[in-house]
Amino acid sequence: MLPFITVGLDGSAESRAAAEWAAGEALRRDLPLRLLLATGRLPGAHAYGPHAVDPAIHRHWAERIPREAAATLRGRHLGLTVLAEHVAGPSVESLLEAAADSELLVLGSRAVGPLAGYLMGSVSQAVTARAEVPVVLVRSGAGPAGPGTAGAPDGDVVVGLDLARPGDRVLEFAFDAAARRAAGLLVVHSRNRPTVYGEELAAGLDIDLDGELAAQEADDFDHVLRPWQEKFPAVTMTGQAVVGTPARHLIEAAATARLLVIGRHTPAPKFGPKLGPVAHAVLHHSSAPVAVVPHD
Repeated sequence: MLPFITVGLDGSAESRAAAEWAAGEALRRDLPLRLLLATGRLPGAHAYGPHAVDPAIHRHWAERIPREAAATLRGRHLGLTVLAEHVAGPSVESLLEAAADSELLVLGSRAVGPLAGYLMGSVSQAVTARAEVPVVLVRSGAGPAGPGTAGAPDGDVVVGLDLARPGDRVLEFAFDAAARRAAGLLVVHSRNRPTVYGEELAAGLDIDLDGELAAQEADDFDHVLRPWQEKFPAVTMTGQAVVGTPARHLIEAAATARLLVIGRHTPAPKFGPKLGPVAHAVLHHSSAPVAVVPHD
């Protein structure tokens, strides 16, 4: 059986945008699309109190939302296989279980302004931090090419590269995404500026520290990326080595990108933040859809 592209649906504008983006991705990959609504994701549902919702009404909407969304997507994307499912269970656990037969999970994230960026809910954050498959977060609202198309329609795919731990799954996802879109691939690597002591030592020894680092980075880039360029010869790749905070450079690159790809180390730590600082910042401020790819 073919794996699915699975969307976490809840009837919100954010999840509808995610479903629209996922429909295009499912067609690119020739995979069926599954719209999954877990009962815990239905907005405004309360069992008790003045805002209590009758269980029958709750069930009616829980079944109707994915069914109507599926019908809409079938009408917009001819040839797309769309399945609508409702499960009665906690949202995070239901989505993580769905990942077992999914190639990709897609979730919606709400943009709340140019400075605040994404509003990542607890469900999105928990699923992104724990899923064993790539998770794509899509902004709500209309992008340049219509609903669910956040990101520049003619932009490159951008991937953040850690030369110390490059992550084959991350690079394969990024090259594959660029190939499927006939897009260029921008590979961004960020390094810290040398310490004052290091700069003084290099000056005393008459060493061009910046030149030495640049030469080493060029060798490392070639070593890491050459196998992927050979595997995806149609992808035009550009490497960019920058100095400073990785998140800032990735967010800037995302402004003209159609997709931003970052990695997430696995397994997630038992204590403390489940997403690293770079992923956390990028997910909150990127203007393009963000794919978070787990890797060792």
